Amino acid sequence: MLDLATLQKFLDPVFPGLMGVKLVEVAPERVLATMEVRPDLCTSGGILHGGAYMAFADTLGAVGTVLNLAPGKKTTTTDSSTKFIAGARVGTVVTGESLALHRGRTTMVWQTTIKNADGKLCAVITQTQLVLDGAG
Repeated sequence: MLDLATLQKFLDPVFPGLMGVKLVEVAPERVLATMEVRPDLCTSGGILHGGAYMAFADTLGAVGTVLNLAPGKKTTTTDSSTKFIAGARVGTVVTGESLALHRGRTTMVWQTTIKNADGKLCAVITQTQLVLDGAG
């Protein structure tokens, strides 16, 4: 199984790294991470942009799926549903926890909750990851 440091090194040079996603805990059934709410990730009102919530959650579900892939397999997101509940202000840190709802042979389903620095629920994202052959 891939460890946290290896996964973080994979994320750092690509979009999740650009966003500032920091993995805290990784396991086949749960992924925990943080992300600083920077001005460049916010709306004009200084609140974390909805797309940033979605990209953060998509990253965590993908990491969870990668932890469960058989050798020679890869993954892609097929669908994602987001419910926005509260905001996160610039200069704070959000925490995302992604839990496996289904870890199958051809699909995996993850539900991510994102909370603001006060522990208030900001968003709930459910996504499906398709498991693909690694060739090609």
